[in-house]
Amino acid sequence: MSHRICTGLRRRTLAKLIGELSGPWMKAGEDRLRGRRGHERKRAAGAGPDHDLPFTDRVIATLVYLRFQLPHAALAVLYGVDRSTITRAVGEIRPLLAARGFAVPGEAGVRLRTLADVFAYAAARGAELRLDGTEVQVRRPRAGKPGRRAFVSGKKKQNTKKAAVITDGDGRTLWAGAFRPGRMHDQTAVRTEGIADLFTQFPQVKAKVDAGYRGLAKEFPDQVQAPPLKPKKDATPEQTAAYEAERHKQSSERICVEHANAEHKQWRPLQRYLGRREDFDETFLAVAGLVSDRAAER
Repeated sequence: MSHRICTGLRRRTLAKLIGELSGPWMKAGEDRLRGRRGHERKRAAGAGPDHDLPFTDRVIATLVYLRFQLPHAALAVLYGVDRSTITRAVGEIRPLLAARGFAVPGEAGVRLRTLADVFAYAAARGAELRLDGTEVQVRRPRAGKPGRRAFVSGKKKQNTKKAAVITDGDGRTLWAGAFRPGRMHDQTAVRTEGIADLFTQFPQVKAKVDAGYRGLAKEFPDQVQAPPLKPKKDATPEQTAAYEAERHKQSSERICVEHANAEHKQWRPLQRYLGRREDFDETFLAVAGLVSDRAAER
C-alpha cells in the first residue's frame, strides 16, 4: 500500500511525511488522553495495549483514502482491522495533513498557512500571483434543512462547495481556502477572507484573475489584471482583433492556476466528494498541501 501508485507520493517523500507527522500525532494523542483523564498520566509512556493499526499504516491508509476515496470498510479488509479503526485513523491523520500548510518553492521547511502569509511571500519575492476559484460536487443537504439552497451552484446546477486557489506564475500551489457553499460568488468568498485589505496593505503585490474577479480589478487596477471587456457589436475589425490578442495573452499567463486545479483533482475526493460536507475543507487542504510539496520541487 505504500507504493506511489497508491499514495501518490514517492517512497522517500512518504518517509519524510511520516517523520514530520509523528510528533504532532503523539502530542494530539496525549492531549486527548489528558482531557479524558482530567490529569497527567501516572504510568510511563508506552504502557497499555498497542494500537491495532500502527502509526505508519495510519498515515498510509489515510493517503490511500485521499487518493481514491475508497470506503473505510474496504480499507479495513485490506489491513485486517475493523472499519471503525480506519475511520479513527483518517480522523486523526487528516487534520494533521490539513494543518501543514503549503510548501514554498526553494525553501525547505518554510510553509504558507494563511492568505496573509502568501501576500507577504509575494511581496518579499516579487512573485506575481494567480487567483482562481474551483468547485466540487458534494452531498445534497437533507430536505427541510435551513440553508439547503446555499449549496446549489448557479454555474453547475449541482450541490457544490467552492474553494479559492492561489499559485505563482509557474502554477505551484501557494494557498487554498475561502471554502464556501456553491451558491456564493467566487469574488465574494475571497473578499470575506480579507483579500481587499491585503491588496491595500501590500501595494506591490500583483495578481492575474479571470472575469469572475473583475470587481477586484476595478478596485485595484494597478495590482489586479482581469480579462479585457468584450467589444460592442458595432466594433471595428481592428478593435475585435486587438481584444482577441489581449484576451489570449492574459489567458495564457493565467492558465497555470487552472493546471493547478486540475492537479488537485487527480485526487478522487476533489472530483466528487462523497464524505460529510463538514470534512470537505480539511480534505481539500490536506490534498492541496500534498500537491504543493510535489509542485515546489519543480
